[in-house]
Amino acid sequence: MNVLKTSLLAAAIALAASPLLSSPAQAVDAKDLVNATLSDASDLANLPRQHVELKRPPFVHDHDQVAKGGPKVIQFTLPIVEKEIVIDGQGTTMHAMTFGGSVPGPLMVVHEGDYVELTLVNPATNSMVHNIDFHAATGALGGGDLTVIQPGEEVVLRWKATRPGTFVYHCAPGGPMTPWHVVSGMQGTVMVLPRDGLKDGDGKPLHYDRAYYVGETDFYVPRDADGNFKTYGSHAEALPDTLATMKSLTPSHVVFNGAVGALTGEHAMTSKVGETVLLVHSQANRDSRPHLIGGHGDYVWEEGKFNNAPAKDLETWFIRGGSAGAALYTFRQPGLYVYLNHNLIEAVLLGAAAHIKVDGDTWNHDLMTTPAPAGPIKASTSLALPADK
Repeated sequence: MNVLKTSLLAAAIALAASPLLSSPAQAVDAKDLVNATLSDASDLANLPRQHVELKRPPFVHDHDQVAKGGPKVIQFTLPIVEKEIVIDGQGTTMHAMTFGGSVPGPLMVVHEGDYVELTLVNPATNSMVHNIDFHAATGALGGGDLTVIQPGEEVVLRWKATRPGTFVYHCAPGGPMTPWHVVSGMQGTVMVLPRDGLKDGDGKPLHYDRAYYVGETDFYVPRDADGNFKTYGSHAEALPDTLATMKSLTPSHVVFNGAVGALTGEHAMTSKVGETVLLVHSQANRDSRPHLIGGHGDYVWEEGKFNNAPAKDLETWFIRGGSAGAALYTFRQPGLYVYLNHNLIEAVLLGAAAHIKVDGDTWNHDLMTTPAPAGPIKASTSLALPADK
């Protein structure tokens, strides 16, 4: 096992030596500078500390929508899990790399002015070097420079949440390792709430009854000469074919929360008529176009930044690759809603779709009804085509 790990790490280091995304020789080494000046860092002993137990997406850990008291040090522990996962109904497997054992990694919620203190753990059972880049953090490649850990190591990173909004985090070991780790599942989101909560753009407070996190991932599973998905014994064995498939920029799967059907059927998200739901949506690698069939985005932070006024009444919104956004909707009718990427090819054929089951006993006929239910064409119904001029 140790020999295998050594060979895998050597391969990863060799691939990561690509000049792409590497630092110029004259650049300041953030890790050396941080280590040399650690005595200057405050231990923040005067601030309260709160340890948060994370939840597997689409669920979100308990949190206050409006901050209580002053800034806190919010502590999270996040183990990295390398494992084989099934990503569709045909039993297709791939060797995934995950934060916390799920694709995407869990949503972390703090308030502006809080400090995020993350213990990142790379268990000895893993084979790869990992780290974490927080798009919400400032400096050192989002913390990526300071958090590179070998199997059997852990690191504690602390950073101040200075900007409210939703922000992606992902693994970024360098070179081709970075996109490979991301499309193998290593991405998640941090939500930094304004201390006084969300606002509607006119200064009026907004509230949500439930929050869900949908992480969209593009997978690149190689096929054999007959077009069947290939299986591999390890990350190292899969790497050459996977990199070649990634270079095609044509994903084999585009999924919500790690697999086709992960949020449909019995795994559907739930709500009730009259409830307001916050949907946080991330895509660390490609653009996406979330749409709620039968509903709307009452308030949408497309770019995910709460200092900006939300857009209102959107039918479909845009999530840029490498970002996370948020949308609020109050459900007005019961029934099954489909939440999907409105690139319908990716939704229907590749898997980027979810369900929301909304409970309710009554139907609002003012919003929608059928004055004439489906039946035979009436003799009085005109079949004339629209005029051509």
